[in-house]
Amino acid sequence: MQPAGVHEPFSIGSALSVAQNPWGANLASLLPARVLNMLELLRAKSNDTDLAARLRPSAAAGRPKRLRMHQSSDAQSAEAVWSHLIEAGVSPAAKARLGDAASLAAAEGYSRNIENFIGTVKVPVGVIGPLRINGVNASGDYYVPLATTEAALVASYGRGADIVSMAGGVSAGMLGEGVLRTPAFVFSGLYECGAFISWIAAEAEALRAVAEATTRHGKLQSLEPFMDSDTVFLICRYSTGDAAGQNMVTVATEAICAFIAAHSPIKPRFSFIEGNFSGDKKASYLGMFAGRGRKVSASVELPYELMARTLRVTPEALVAYGRVAALGAVLSGQLGSQAHYANGLAAFYIATGQDAACVSESAVGFTRMEPRDNGMFFSVTLPNVLVGSVGGGTGLPSQSAALELLGLAGPGKAAALAEVVAALCLCGEISIIAAIAGGQFTRAHHKLARLR
Repeated sequence: MQPAGVHEPFSIGSALSVAQNPWGANLASLLPARVLNMLELLRAKSNDTDLAARLRPSAAAGRPKRLRMHQSSDAQSAEAVWSHLIEAGVSPAAKARLGDAASLAAAEGYSRNIENFIGTVKVPVGVIGPLRINGVNASGDYYVPLATTEAALVASYGRGADIVSMAGGVSAGMLGEGVLRTPAFVFSGLYECGAFISWIAAEAEALRAVAEATTRHGKLQSLEPFMDSDTVFLICRYSTGDAAGQNMVTVATEAICAFIAAHSPIKPRFSFIEGNFSGDKKASYLGMFAGRGRKVSASVELPYELMARTLRVTPEALVAYGRVAALGAVLSGQLGSQAHYANGLAAFYIATGQDAACVSESAVGFTRMEPRDNGMFFSVTLPNVLVGSVGGGTGLPSQSAALELLGLAGPGKAAALAEVVAALCLCGEISIIAAIAGGQFTRAHHKLARLR
């Protein structure tokens, strides 16, 4: 027995044994199954090791040898990194697959895109099409490359592309564009915030001039202050030419912040280049209603006879599933309502050299369908498509080839590229919705993913 005031050491195992006694059984019944499952996993792990000791900071083996950061890429720097990794115990076989001779020979071509270059990952690329698009900017039949490791994805999007093309193609349009950066300024209170916003309004043209002096292609479209008590978020919206423009708008906004620091008579207590307000690489309400990137929409009307012949689903089943899917989106708190934009976006972004992390915000939007006199109307709207036909990874060897396959490489093609993205997502929505509503979803995945 412990002396008064001294407690037994805590352990997951002892906690679970309490939960398993007659009193604890009632307590455990109040806990969700996911919590009990988590505790059970921890208990099983604690039987094999001292978890508390394992999770403490450890200096027993000394600090590991630091991996030097190589900012430029060439074969010599890649070999230096591999030497470090192999000394640390990485298998030379990994080098043979990642750092193959062809990749290392092309190392300098990746210098603008990566640090500590060690090679390339070979992601399989499939293609769908021809996808007919009748767009404001994209017009014609397109073969669309998709890089993915998910079996059935290319087949599903390809089915959608075939069907919409049989119906005469997809109508598509870019409805707007504007990449956001939102610096934040912290003041002593409401009065200073209001005075600062008044100064911003008076100096708007000067702020535009300093921002646009940093770029040949970017234009400052608007400045919108958003005040919360002692803090002002300054929503800076830019057009970015044919680039996705994330770095472009950051540099331009830094110039705005420098001008404010030098000239504003109201000095902030703190200021930050990004106040985590813009929705950069995250789903947000701001992006959903205001857009961040290129806002695009695409639609098609599928004749009932064509649907019956190709999708093998009834209009009634589609409408019923649409109601359930919309309810599921609302009840689960989704931003927007759609089936799986992220599948097509990720595969397209990787294939064409876009910033794959932007899928987190691009995959927000709305899919609609409704029966009409002669067919079923389908549409998608995506307010945050961040794609470019120049800049970023679009100049890399495989990625530029994928854009050339599309016929959308280089200047003057970004708006058309965004419309292709919308049409692609529409194809994926039609295919998966029909598969679920028609009872084909599991069978298709079993055939294409499990039995090969």
